[in-house]
Amino acid sequence: MSSAATSVMEREQPASPSPGQSAPPTVWGLDWSDLHARYWAARGVQLVRVGERTPLVAQAELYMLLDHDTLTLFRLAPILDDVSWLSPDLIIVRVMDSAKQPYSEVINADDAGNFEGYQRVYNATQVRLGRVVLTHDRALAAVWQEALDAASGWQALRKLTRRQDRYATKLPGRLFDATNPEDVARFGHELVQKWPRPDATIPRIRQVGDGIWADKDASVTIGPGVRGPLWIGAGREIAANATAVGPAVLWDRADQRPKEDDIEWLELESLSAPAPQALLEKAPVAKERPFKRTFDICFALCAIAATFPIYPLVALAILIEDGAPLFFRHRRETLGGKEFGCLKFRSMRKDSEQIKARLMAQNEADGPQFFIKNDPRLTKVGAFIREYQIDELPQLFNILKGDMSVVGPRPSPFKENQFCPPWREARLSVRPGLTGLWQISRTREEGNDFQEWIKYDIQYVEKQSFWMDVWIIWRTILLVIRRATKS
Repeated sequence: MSSAATSVMEREQPASPSPGQSAPPTVWGLDWSDLHARYWAARGVQLVRVGERTPLVAQAELYMLLDHDTLTLFRLAPILDDVSWLSPDLIIVRVMDSAKQPYSEVINADDAGNFEGYQRVYNATQVRLGRVVLTHDRALAAVWQEALDAASGWQALRKLTRRQDRYATKLPGRLFDATNPEDVARFGHELVQKWPRPDATIPRIRQVGDGIWADKDASVTIGPGVRGPLWIGAGREIAANATAVGPAVLWDRADQRPKEDDIEWLELESLSAPAPQALLEKAPVAKERPFKRTFDICFALCAIAATFPIYPLVALAILIEDGAPLFFRHRRETLGGKEFGCLKFRSMRKDSEQIKARLMAQNEADGPQFFIKNDPRLTKVGAFIREYQIDELPQLFNILKGDMSVVGPRPSPFKENQFCPPWREARLSVRPGLTGLWQISRTREEGNDFQEWIKYDIQYVEKQSFWMDVWIIWRTILLVIRRATKS
């Protein structure tokens, strides 16, 4: 191995100042603790350490409250839907780390329980548990900062929040002790592999090869012996004949260590799940359709006249099984983001929202939706009217009022519409519909439903026409008939 490669691999390990060293080594002007903060900032999360009075950034989507010495890596995506729906003051994440460690130490004792010594067990799986607290509330993050230690900080947070305003969950992840050089070296090894775009929060770097990121003040010529993931610090040189194989880090030269850049919080992307980039380059603008409103009114009047005999039967069935109220009114957004009460026959138990909070972990849908088969919140009448979409008949009155259209994107509440700004702008440029392109085209493929929702909403806004509306209505009728004949 060439001297260049040796230099890279040797310099991956230092994590804290050695005796006589004034400061830990850095790459791009950042040590591992700084890089940990940048990693989370790239996801819209500001790290807040207990006792550290760093300025709290208003643009952060979440604040992660940590003690002095914890470094952690885990995926936020599995809890984003729950957090969006429930909006808790505190999100308490139990991070479970069951990765294999180089060794673990076991205490040996005799039959009487007397200490005999330590034994190292190599290549063992050592399970670690750590608590990470997340919050949207800047004031709560400030309380954590003011605390003397993690225990007193947690006590203060519990006093300031109600039990029902805390959401607890478990997630697999990685935990590292910032005071342990070996642990920090393992953290760095993982971070180099798991962070494909460090330029999101480190503007001074450039990509010079596949998985290879270099400081703007580094001289790098990528030859056949250089392979990523590899981070190259300021003042470093890699010649064409050098051999350097990642995952590895080549630290900044001590005499050319750059000044730490600020994080451009306003430039960061949202935490929410992204839609396909091709769909989001520009939010489409709805075409003017002067006769659509006339069609909606005529259709709604005819449909109400045709289905009106069903109304007293459904109302009586709901009253007999679960009593009043007969209708459920949910706040949704219509043209331009204006809120309205979307009417439905009540198909769920009266305590459905409380039950939903307990069922969030069983959610089978991706994105901001909530869906589980055999939903226990449904009444017997509710399951029937849901199956044949009878519960949505009162929305014909929403159409007459002008809050909805016969055909359009699914009416959604404010929280759902925040997941993707271009999608929001497109779908709120038209009235939401009783039925729509997504409802008749969705496949319910696992992990793809939210992407399809965005795709078909934007496709409808771009291509809508009278004949397209007629086709969607016809397809909806066929779907309902097909369900009825299968039952």
